[in-house]
Amino acid sequence: MNISGLVLPYPVSANRYWATRCYRVKGTRNTWRSMTYVTKEAEAYREQVKAIVRAYGVTTPIEGRVTVGIRLYPHRPLDWKLRMRKYGDCWDDTVQCIDAGNCEKVMSDALQGVAISNDALFRKLVIERMEPDGGGKRLVLWVEAIAPRVYQQELLEA
Repeated sequence: MNISGLVLPYPVSANRYWATRCYRVKGTRNTWRSMTYVTKEAEAYREQVKAIVRAYGVTTPIEGRVTVGIRLYPHRPLDWKLRMRKYGDCWDDTVQCIDAGNCEKVMSDALQGVAISNDALFRKLVIERMEPDGGGKRLVLWVEAIAPRVYQQELLEA
């Protein structure tokens, strides 16, 4: 099964997805440890993505190697026409947008076990930051399974 054109909510910032807190080890005076965890906001985002993927018709994650494509649409600001006149074709560089690396990590984490079996099986990843088009902040996703290679027995024996 492949997924094509699935519209998902704009990803949560990685700074709000994971949080770290420090705590003192019981019974000690100066021994501290830190713990990183997924925030409540991130859990809500995961659940929202899971519901949308299920509504799309994906009931089991795609197993094996995959190619993943992400198109990221940031919010179009109210002054977009002014920015277009001022900066020309590069006006959308002035629009606030999550960076591609954080977007990938947050999305792969939210999709793991829902649309894909494991994000370690990404073989090709394409992330495009699109020009804001007035359709709102969103992410458009496609996932294609990569067929395993089939070797001919004669070639292996040679």
